[in-house]
Amino acid sequence: MTSPPSPADGDFSTLFNFLPIGAYRSSPDGRMLRANQALVRLNGYDTEEELLAAVNDIALEWYVEPARRAEFKRLLESQGYVRGFVSEIHRHRTRERVWISENAHGVRDASGVLRYYEGTVEDITERMRGQKALRDSEEQLRLITSQVPGAVFSVHVRRDGEREYRFLSAGVRDIYGFEAEDLMRTPSLLARHFHPEDQALLEQDRQAILAGQGNLETEFRVVQPDGTIKWVSNRSSAVSSDAEGFLRVGMLLDITDRKAAETALHASEALWKLALESAGDGVWDWNLATGEEFFSRGIKSMFGYDEEDIPNLSAEMDARTHPDDVPQMVADRQAHFEGRTPVYRNEHRILCKDGRWKWVLSRGMVIARDEDGKPLRMVGTHTDITEHKLGEAQQRALETQLRESQKMEAIGTLAGGVAHDFNNLLAAILGNLVLAREDVGEHHPAQESLTEISRAAIRARQLVQQILTFSRRQTQEMLRQPLTPLVEEALGLMRSLLPASIKLNVRLSAASLPVLADATQMQQVLMNLCTNAWQAMEGRSGEITVALREVTLDASQGLRLGGLASGSYACLSVADNGPGMDDATQQRIFEPFFTTKAPGAGTGLGLAVVHGIVKAHRGTIALNSRPGEGARFDVYLPLASGSDAMPPTLAEAPAAPAAAPQGKHVIYIDDYEALVFLVGRLLRKQGYRASTFESGEAAVQWLRDHPGEPVDLVVTDQNMPGMSGVDVAREVRQLRPDLRVAIVSGHVNDKLMNDAHDAGVSDVLGKQDSMDALGESIRGLLEREAR
Repeated sequence: MTSPPSPADGDFSTLFNFLPIGAYRSSPDGRMLRANQALVRLNGYDTEEELLAAVNDIALEWYVEPARRAEFKRLLESQGYVRGFVSEIHRHRTRERVWISENAHGVRDASGVLRYYEGTVEDITERMRGQKALRDSEEQLRLITSQVPGAVFSVHVRRDGEREYRFLSAGVRDIYGFEAEDLMRTPSLLARHFHPEDQALLEQDRQAILAGQGNLETEFRVVQPDGTIKWVSNRSSAVSSDAEGFLRVGMLLDITDRKAAETALHASEALWKLALESAGDGVWDWNLATGEEFFSRGIKSMFGYDEEDIPNLSAEMDARTHPDDVPQMVADRQAHFEGRTPVYRNEHRILCKDGRWKWVLSRGMVIARDEDGKPLRMVGTHTDITEHKLGEAQQRALETQLRESQKMEAIGTLAGGVAHDFNNLLAAILGNLVLAREDVGEHHPAQESLTEISRAAIRARQLVQQILTFSRRQTQEMLRQPLTPLVEEALGLMRSLLPASIKLNVRLSAASLPVLADATQMQQVLMNLCTNAWQAMEGRSGEITVALREVTLDASQGLRLGGLASGSYACLSVADNGPGMDDATQQRIFEPFFTTKAPGAGTGLGLAVVHGIVKAHRGTIALNSRPGEGARFDVYLPLASGSDAMPPTLAEAPAAPAAAPQGKHVIYIDDYEALVFLVGRLLRKQGYRASTFESGEAAVQWLRDHPGEPVDLVVTDQNMPGMSGVDVAREVRQLRPDLRVAIVSGHVNDKLMNDAHDAGVSDVLGKQDSMDALGESIRGLLEREAR
């Protein structure tokens, strides 16, 4: 360890220990030679001896960056001293980092040789931390204000109005075109760039500041060096004041785009209001804060009001809104106010000046809100949609009619199929009854039972005929004929059937009203409607009114009546003053098997049959009724023109001769086993040779297998699994071109007639009501062949 210098070398102990900052003497190679008490404490030791003994290399052991020692030595060698040499060092003992400032010089002997360094060390850690905090704060402020649009400033306004900017962000360059430093050096630069027309605003601001006003907001124009004009918003708040002046902070914002948008908005508002008025929409502009609402002339005239009739207040129009529509209108407004819907849209009714209600579509949008999001202003339009609403109602009615029509069509198809099969069963029952009664003899005891069976079967057949009529599968004889005589004939019969308590009123057109119709079915329509009206009285006295007149329907009326074409129609009405019907009953009144009568009092097919017949005649039926006000059925049938031709009719069997042609060979084909057995037995009993088959395939195969077997007539059912009657006819024509083929069908239509003709069929017969009728038809066909 190096010993302290002797007094001869100079004893600095008194001086060293007196100084409040560190003092030292060190060798050029980095050894510590002397240290005063302040330096000893700075390094964490108690005595100078401890410090001198511990420090061997100042560069490595003391400086945080060892290179600082080399820089220290370089300065001493070049200048002979260093002043304010700031470094970060370790407290030698604790290794804690601190900042110091050194002042030192080199000491040389008489020959100029460097002997040692001596100097002072001051702990400046707190000062360095303060400077760093200040720099960090300034940097943060700079970074923050650089992200803020516009310029942030802090300004001191003296009592004489002069300004001194103490902080100004770099954003001022984007507004004025000069740097922040320029304005801080010359605060009057701002005033120089004010637009001449806005100079007075600068003086107003100065007076407000000197008067101690806290918050200020001013909008003015500035002229940039290149002549560009910008709009600027100046917002500032007071921070403090003293005898010298006022300290304020604030922001300068470029609002040029906003001002341009406002100008464009004012121009566009005038344009869109004019455009909407021209398009027929009424325009409204609602100040939600005051309740004032501008109504354009188009809105007021839309409802028949003059300009002075309605004050410009939202409550006035709301008071004219239909009470049933107000809750939804308020809910739709609130949804838009709260941001749950992007636009306001509502349909409601408004009371017109003449007492009528008009439907309007109201659309709007909030265009201004306060800082809390509360709506301040809303604009929109009213569009008259009354005609559209009426169209929607008509559309819903048509859709209901379509669904009912589809339902009735489906029920009719099902009922027709069931009735067709049931009809075959009844044909077998009735045919076998005839044969059984012949077999047992006229005086057999079983005749009474067979007679009752026959009556029940006939009643069942009548029910089946009604079902077939409803499903439009019954054969129709459509002729061009006057409707008035048909109605008169049916009413003659109806008068004898009605009880004395029912009065029948008749109002018939003098015109004949020609229609294309099946006379029997049209009379059935009138009889069923009158019977329904009579039964609705439930034993009470009442009146039934039958009317017939010509009406002309336009397209709209035809649409409401189920899609009828526009034109002239015969309207047959049957009205009663009975109990009437509620809506639920009216919805189902034409359904088959639906009845309001007591069990056993009705089948529920009367009105269903009427509906089927009218539809088959290309007409429609309408019902008007209310509970307690009776009911009226209106049947619309298109009037026939002179060009209406009678459709193809069935081949008529001529009167049967007294005896069947003997020895004739008839092939009969039907997929119903019982009917095949019955027809075969009937034909043989009448003297024919009969070959019967339960499928077309079997019959065709028999003909292939027996090419030489004579056959006089083939009678086949049309609707069979596998080969149909038309298919059988085509095969027979290939095998025996001259063989006569007749087809029997319960549903004869144009398509069947055309297909049968193309297949070489000579005759198409409707399903006969009895075996006798079938026998007569077959006998007639053979007689015609013989002639």
